[in-house]
Amino acid sequence: MIWNEKMECASRELMSEVQSERLVNTVKRSYHNVPFFRKKMQEMHLVPEDIKGIEDLHKLPFTVKQDMRDNYPYGLFAVPMSEIVRLHASSGTTGKPTVVGYTRKDLASWAEVVTRTLAMAGVHKEDIVQVAYGYGLFTGGLGIHYGTENLGASVIPISGGNTKKQIQLMRDFGSTVLACTPSYALYLAEVIEEMGISPEELKIRIGIFGAEPWSQNMRLEIEKRLGLKAIDIFGLSEIIGPGVSCECECQNGLHINEDHFIPEIIDPETHEPLPGGSYGELVFTTISKEGIPMIRYRTRDLTRLNYEKCECGRTLVRMEKCTGRSDDMLIIRGVNVFPSQIESVLLEMSETAPHYQLIVEREGTMDSLTLQVEVEERFFSDEIRELQGLRKKIAHNIQSTLGISVNVKLVEPKTIERTAGKAKRVIDKRKI
Repeated sequence: MIWNEKMECASRELMSEVQSERLVNTVKRSYHNVPFFRKKMQEMHLVPEDIKGIEDLHKLPFTVKQDMRDNYPYGLFAVPMSEIVRLHASSGTTGKPTVVGYTRKDLASWAEVVTRTLAMAGVHKEDIVQVAYGYGLFTGGLGIHYGTENLGASVIPISGGNTKKQIQLMRDFGSTVLACTPSYALYLAEVIEEMGISPEELKIRIGIFGAEPWSQNMRLEIEKRLGLKAIDIFGLSEIIGPGVSCECECQNGLHINEDHFIPEIIDPETHEPLPGGSYGELVFTTISKEGIPMIRYRTRDLTRLNYEKCECGRTLVRMEKCTGRSDDMLIIRGVNVFPSQIESVLLEMSETAPHYQLIVEREGTMDSLTLQVEVEERFFSDEIRELQGLRKKIAHNIQSTLGISVNVKLVEPKTIERTAGKAKRVIDKRKI
């Protein structure tokens, strides 16, 4: 099902016209209502009249997360607080949260784009959607919630955690769609197996997973263990929350709702726009938001764009599944390493569980990388020789795939902390 055929199947010419008109209006409002944007544009000797369409997008200044912290809490708002009807905030890393505000129109737009993404995933009004993303200041839970209601499906607003209750409701209420982080989906699968429940006893057919990077191998693992189709959804609170983009049932890239969010790919080092099909950092400009418009916001996510028409019939540009973030990238002895690359290696091995942590330390002037990984119960042995052999096998596979040596520490099943939110994959002790 295509929710909004006019926009989701628009010609490139029509989409460009819509984007240009909305961009011009966004720049004018931001310039006149947000002192931060006005100052940035004046420093570049720009006035709103210089922006005549999307062809001028590259002239505008970038916005980064630190700008939101520097203007905490309401400095980037483009409307008075009397027009803001909802506040959300992202904790992110340490320090002040990034605060976002929504007008009534913003909430309607948000519900619209999330509804589109649910339809892309194959959700319909007869479905029962179990939302196990966190509710509250995090945008995930309420974002999916209102999109589900707008679609006409039934929503179970259970939020994250309380895993056995999740499974009980999944079975008793007949949930057909699960929305949560991929790492929590794997944990649910683990507990379902422990409880002796077969996936056939459940009605879950679609999983909508996001909020953290995950690999193709992790997708296959989730699909196998939960017996569902695992769909990748992408969003960030600075842009709107979930609903920025999502895979359709073809699972061949995430369709961006580009009549609301204009994507660009830039070189993360030079900040120059890259030609179509190039791999680089994803940048978004919001063109329908009233509360807190974002101009050329650097997401730090690494991907590429595909403007070809999808088999599903949609013409919306697709972004490849993000392989990582430019600021999550570890540089170990000159080698760029993403946690998702390590994850892919582990998931190709039957002996290890998909639960791991990377610990980075500095010994003198040399960085070292330790991988803590759980061993599957049936392979965990008191035989030191067997465990040493497994350690060597994992280290060899990572060395041959990534070109980097890693210290492997095998741990017993269920010893790495589980969470209903984003899994903490990296502990970087070099910064302590």
